[in-house]
Amino acid sequence: MTTTTLAVLVPLLPFLAAAAGLLLGRTAPGFVRPLAVLPTLASLVLAVTVAVHQGGGQAIDSHTELTPTGSVPIELGLHIDGFAALVAVLVGVVATCVQIYSTGYLRDDPRYPSYAALVSLFTSAMLLVVYSGDLMVLLVGWEVMGICSYFLVGHYWETPEARAASLKAFLVTKLGDVPFLIGLFALATDADSFRITRVLGTVAGGGLHHPTLVALLLLAGVAGKSALFPLHTWLPDAMAGPTPVSALIHAATMVAAGIYFVARLLPVFQASAAAMVVLAVMAGVTMVGSGLAALAQDDIKRVLAYSTIGQLGYMAGALAVGDRGAAVFHLLAHGAFKALLFLAAGVIIHASGTNSLAVMSRMKDLRHRVPDAYWTMTVALLALAAIPPFSGFFSKEAVLGAAEHVATGHTEQAPGAAGWIVLVTGLVTAVLTAAYATRLWLLAFRGHGTQAPDHGRQPITMTAVLWVLAIPSLAFGLAFGPLPDWFDGRDLTPVLTTSVLGTGLALVGGIVTYGAWRHTTVLATRVPMGAVAAHPGADAGQVEAEAIAGHEPAFGDVAYAPDPADPGRLLLGPLHRHAAVGFHLDAVYTVLFVRPVQAGASLVRFLDREVVDTYVRGAGALPRWLGTAVRRAQTGNAQTYVSALLAGTVVLVVAALLVATGA
Repeated sequence: MTTTTLAVLVPLLPFLAAAAGLLLGRTAPGFVRPLAVLPTLASLVLAVTVAVHQGGGQAIDSHTELTPTGSVPIELGLHIDGFAALVAVLVGVVATCVQIYSTGYLRDDPRYPSYAALVSLFTSAMLLVVYSGDLMVLLVGWEVMGICSYFLVGHYWETPEARAASLKAFLVTKLGDVPFLIGLFALATDADSFRITRVLGTVAGGGLHHPTLVALLLLAGVAGKSALFPLHTWLPDAMAGPTPVSALIHAATMVAAGIYFVARLLPVFQASAAAMVVLAVMAGVTMVGSGLAALAQDDIKRVLAYSTIGQLGYMAGALAVGDRGAAVFHLLAHGAFKALLFLAAGVIIHASGTNSLAVMSRMKDLRHRVPDAYWTMTVALLALAAIPPFSGFFSKEAVLGAAEHVATGHTEQAPGAAGWIVLVTGLVTAVLTAAYATRLWLLAFRGHGTQAPDHGRQPITMTAVLWVLAIPSLAFGLAFGPLPDWFDGRDLTPVLTTSVLGTGLALVGGIVTYGAWRHTTVLATRVPMGAVAAHPGADAGQVEAEAIAGHEPAFGDVAYAPDPADPGRLLLGPLHRHAAVGFHLDAVYTVLFVRPVQAGASLVRFLDREVVDTYVRGAGALPRWLGTAVRRAQTGNAQTYVSALLAGTVVLVVAALLVATGA
C-alpha cells in the first residue's frame, strides 16, 4: 500500500468501528469490546507507519475534488507534515489506552456499546482534523468532535450534573464556532480555495485582506474548542462524564484540536501583531487563573481539569510567540502525562469510592491499595510540575525559552509584548502548577485517619495502561534533540536562564505547599474523625476553635469540617472561596448573557402569545360567532321559517312603500 492509502485508513478504521459498534451493540454484544479496541489499535499501528514513512521530511499531499461548487472548491485532501504525523500517533496511543482501560472501568455499564462506539467516532474525527488538507473537511471533524463530546460528557444522563455539563460544553463550544466558521470562509475567499497549502501561500504573498479580523474570528473558535479564556468554563464541568472520556478529551482530542489548528495555520495569526498580543493575553490569563483555581478544588478530576486549562495556556503562549514547535512539543508531552493522570485518578476513585480529596486525606493507606496508580501518578505529577528529567520539564522549558527569546529581542517572530506576557505569566504558573500538583499528591496519598475502603483489586486492563503511559511521561522529553527535524527546525534545547528560573520556582511552589500541609496537619490531628469535609460552607476558624476546646464540631445534623489539612486554604487565604468557583466567571456570564437572552426570550414569548395570538384568535372568533348566530336560527321548525319569511316580506314591503312615498 502507498503511504497515502495507509493515511486514509488511519481515520477510516475507527469510523467503521463506530458504525459497526452502533449497529451490533445490542444484537451481538460479544463483538463490542473487540470492535472498540482492535480497530483503534490497528489505526495506531498505521499512524506509526505513516510517521515512519513521512520521517519529518517533505509533507505528504494528496487532493481529490469532493464536489464541484462553482466557486471555491472543496477537496478531500491530506496534508501530513511532521506535526500531523506525530500528533496522529499521540491520538492513536491515548485512544487505544482509553479503549482498553474502559473495558474494565465500564465493564458493568449497560450503555458501554454506545459509549465505545462514540469514543471510536471521537478518535476518527480528531484524526480527520490532524490529517486534513482542506479546511472544510477539517471543519467536519471539528464539529463531529463537538457532538461526540456532548453525548460522552452526558453519558450518565440520569444525573442533573451530567445533563447540564453536556449541554454547557455543547453551547459554549458552538458559541466560538460561529465566528470560527466566518473566519474560515474569509480565508477561503481571499485564497480562492479551502486547501490549507493555498491559504498559507496566499498569506505568504500578502493576499490576506483583513488579517486581524480573520485571526480574531478564528481565535474565538479556538478558545471554545481548546478551553482558553474566556470560553474555558465548560471544561471543569465536563468532569461529570466517565473518567476515560476525560482522559481522551484532555489529552489527545477536542482541546488539542484548537492548539493544533493554530499551529497548522500559524502564519495567518502572525500576519497580525495585534492578534498575537491578544493570543498572548488569552494564554497568560488562562495560565494564572487556572492555576489559582486548581489550588482550591476539592474534586480530584476538577483539579486535573483546571490543570489541563493551564497547560493549554502554555501551548497557546508558545504559539503567541511564534514557536509552533515548542507548542506541539508540549502538546505531545502533555498528552501522555495528562492521560496518565486522569486514568490513574480513575483507579483512585474506584478504590476510594469518592472524588473528594478532603475525604481521601482521611484515608491513611490509600497508596497501598493502589500501588500502580500511586507510582505512575507520581511520575505524571512530576512531569506536570516540570521537574527534570521528566518530559514536562523539557517541553515547558521550550515554551519559556521561546518566550524569553522574543521578550529580549533575540527573534522578531512575534511582538516583544507578547513575549513578556507569556514569560512572566508562564513563570508565575510554574509556581502554581507545582503547588497544586504537590497538594494533590499529599492529600491523595499521605492522608491520616481511618483505613481506606477495600473495593477489591482493579482490573488489569485499568492498571496496565498506566505503566504504558508512564514511559513517555518519563522519557519523551529527551526527544528535544531530534524533534526539530520534524517541526520547523528551531532548537528545542532548554535555555539555561528559564530552566533555572522555572525549576527553581517549581521547587519553591512544591516546598511551600509541603510546609503548609505539614502546618495544617497539626490542626487536622485535633479535629475529631467524625468531622469529615463534605461541604464548602463551614468556617475553618470555628472548627479549629471547637477542636481545641475538645468539642465535636457540628453543623446542623451533620458533623462536618472543611479539611483542615488542605494547604490550599492556607496558601490562598481569602482568595480561596473565589478560586474554588472559578472566580465567579459563570455568574458573570449569567448576568451578561444568559439573563438578557432569557429576558429577550420571555419578551418574544409574551408578544407571540398576547399580541400575535390575539389577532389570530380574533380572526377566528368573528366567523365562529357569526356561525353560532346562524346555527341558532336553524331550528328545523317550518312554522318558524314561514313566520320569519312573512315578517321579512312585510318589512321589505313597508320599506318599499316608505321609499316610494318619500320619492
